[in-house]
Amino acid sequence: MPSQPSPEGVLRRVEWTVLRRLDGLLQGDYRTLFRGNGIDLADLREYQYGDDVRHIDWNVTARLQVPHVREYHEDREVTAWFLLDLSPSVDFGSNRVRKRGIAEEVVALLGRLLTRHGNRIGALLYGSAVEAVIPAGTGRRHLLRILHAMQRPMPAMPGSTTDLRTLLAAAAQLVRRRSLVFVVSDFFSEPGWDVRLAHLAQRHEVLAVRLYDPLESSLPDLGLVPFADSETGEQILVDTHDPAFRARFEDAAARREDILRAGFAQAGVDVLELSTDEDIVEAIRRFADLRKRRSRAGSAPLTRGERAGERGVPA
Repeated sequence: MPSQPSPEGVLRRVEWTVLRRLDGLLQGDYRTLFRGNGIDLADLREYQYGDDVRHIDWNVTARLQVPHVREYHEDREVTAWFLLDLSPSVDFGSNRVRKRGIAEEVVALLGRLLTRHGNRIGALLYGSAVEAVIPAGTGRRHLLRILHAMQRPMPAMPGSTTDLRTLLAAAAQLVRRRSLVFVVSDFFSEPGWDVRLAHLAQRHEVLAVRLYDPLESSLPDLGLVPFADSETGEQILVDTHDPAFRARFEDAAARREDILRAGFAQAGVDVLELSTDEDIVEAIRRFADLRKRRSRAGSAPLTRGERAGERGVPA
């Protein structure tokens, strides 16, 4: 496994390579990634096709019997929060890159996009519980503080499993003012996180950043391979040469995809999917294009079928 780059190294590489490429591709238009709606009510008007259903004023709608939506003044500055799942499963990576490395890179990238325009960012870091809270601040140095915290070892709790409900509930209590919220996780979690995510999305602009590795959905024929549960430490020896085992593995992975897809849809959030074997700029460009297309067609969240179809992957 290659040595872990320092936070300064991660940020410098993002600034000199990734950010410059993304600037060229998006031509400075980051509204497809950051909508940044304010909370000051500007006006009420009748609902129009394509409006965000979360802005419907149900009291006015019931009184007038015609759907009405609330319009808000646009904030000049945005406060963004990173909810960071740093549980043991994000240390997995089947090649040179781990999911944790992708998490650091996307936080560096999104954080720099925000802070270079004077916006504030904060973070909640989760291991087996919420281990640290970094209050919202601005500037490059503050972003480095978050990246340093991401590289610090999380306290180990043997036998514990990830429960994102804890992280999402903590964010709901802490972040009161309407903000931009990034949930960065591989979403290997106890069930019920979708309900908490939906609750968070009622108040905030929420984007799920899902980390994954291709080996989590399909196994190659590698013969006898030791498998270890990254969270409980339990180990077993499996025969990947057995086609029936590989088929069962892929079926289980497909079922998990269905659960994730339903969870994100239930919560009403868009999902930026980042793989350990894919260029992050290409993934964000594709996400921005799909979000633009969706905003023109309506306000339903991006489905996995749309995201996978754009990659040429079966949904």
